[in-house]
Amino acid sequence: MRSWLKMIKELTLRPKGERQIRKSPSYSFDEDLNKPLSGTKVKEILSINSDVVFREFFLQGKERIPCLLAAVDGMVDKNQLDQFILKPLMVDLAGNPEMAQLTLANIVDKTLQSLLPGLEFKKISKMGEAIDAILSGDAVIFFSDSREALVFGARGWANRGVAEPITESIVKGPREGFSETLRINTSLIRRKIKHPSLRIISLKLGDLTKTDLVVTYIEKVASPDIVSEVFRRLGTIKMDGMLGNGYIEEMIEDNPYSPFPQVSFTERPDVLAGKLLEGKVGIIVDGTPIVLVVPAVLTQFLNVNEDYYQRAMVAILSRFVRYLGAFVAMLAPSIYIAVTTFHQEIIPTDLLMSISAGRQGVPFPALLEALTMLAALEILQEAGLRLPKPIGSTIGIVGALVIGDAAVKASLVSPLMVIIISLTAIASYAIPTYDLSLAVRLIRIPLMILAGVLGFFGVSVGLYVIIIHLLTLRSFGVPYLSPIAPLRIRTLLQDTFVRAPWWALKRRPQLIDVKEPQSGRKGKG
Repeated sequence: MRSWLKMIKELTLRPKGERQIRKSPSYSFDEDLNKPLSGTKVKEILSINSDVVFREFFLQGKERIPCLLAAVDGMVDKNQLDQFILKPLMVDLAGNPEMAQLTLANIVDKTLQSLLPGLEFKKISKMGEAIDAILSGDAVIFFSDSREALVFGARGWANRGVAEPITESIVKGPREGFSETLRINTSLIRRKIKHPSLRIISLKLGDLTKTDLVVTYIEKVASPDIVSEVFRRLGTIKMDGMLGNGYIEEMIEDNPYSPFPQVSFTERPDVLAGKLLEGKVGIIVDGTPIVLVVPAVLTQFLNVNEDYYQRAMVAILSRFVRYLGAFVAMLAPSIYIAVTTFHQEIIPTDLLMSISAGRQGVPFPALLEALTMLAALEILQEAGLRLPKPIGSTIGIVGALVIGDAAVKASLVSPLMVIIISLTAIASYAIPTYDLSLAVRLIRIPLMILAGVLGFFGVSVGLYVIIIHLLTLRSFGVPYLSPIAPLRIRTLLQDTFVRAPWWALKRRPQLIDVKEPQSGRKGKG
């Protein structure tokens, strides 16, 4: 019994201190990583791998010094190695007076200062640093038995490059999106914000994967408390593998059991630049085009970047449609179930007769009818999402038509129920953020059950519980319903339900404690 209770506790309670999962096993070479640097030992550890290549050569100075160049084939630019390391050391410097002064004692400093022309060079003195550098895509030069080595930044693997993001398509605005390469992503941000206060701080997560990530923010705009909290939460993550931003999102969010997303994401550099200008913090993970942005509030999940490229009146109309779609997607089935089951008196007589005629022969109550149709809709959506693109959209449309028509003809569901579920599906597509759309799909089911059991009273109870939950929810200390609760009139009228014209956006949103509230009328993505 105790073992069962312990297992349930581990699966349900997140530790308050160090957030650790899957402890890394101890490997035989872990002890060697703390030993003094040795090119021979590095070669012994890595030579079993067919993709790690070693190039041995000699430098002739006051003494003949054996050298070893180590790199991973496919992760380095071989032309850079030839042009900036091998050719200068083996050909161009032959007979150079500098070479006559080389000894094993000064070779590292001399090579770094005056022999090699490359831009990215640094000196290391630990085994762990050398192995991490090689496996991360850099080249390392070892000099005989010297306890120091040089790391040359020559990363050159294939990448997807800059392309238009699929999840955030727009009509007006830039078409570039983030890629899976970290340095491409940071350069896209630098192109948007050309100011020395933009901070890009590098970290590594994952004991085995050694995944690179950066935390980016604007120093005099972002709240120091939020920035320090981001670094604190990232520092408590201890795990053997970090393969994407989804790992980090679950480890740093405030309430892991809330259906509502507490960390936003984007694939667009202009959107991230706009969020940084508002005082938020971005987390860019190598290997994924998705960038996490914290803190997050509920209203931002219903706003899109195209609102800032359209005229103010057009943006207001678009936002109204999205908010209306979110309410319809969440409440339409529940209201229909409550009205047809408990509150028929509020329906006009002609409409009531039409509904009764449509439900003749249907053997199931409205709740079971709606749950069945909703389950069929979810299965069709999942099937369309997982199938190859050419047939995914086809099966979604054809499946919905065939199943809906067949269900009506077989008197399993009423025609009006098919319309309600179809309207719910269409309204959910108006929600621009996929994570919020998933949250609406989750809370829709308990609302339907409450409506089928208690009618409008049950729907009211469900809405009260949701509102109380949203009022208690925080994202990195920021109230999730800000600027609605606590009420911020200026922000509410400036850029929440409506979007004021650019000439009226003189202050940053007061969602977080920014140091510099004046925006200077700078644009945001």
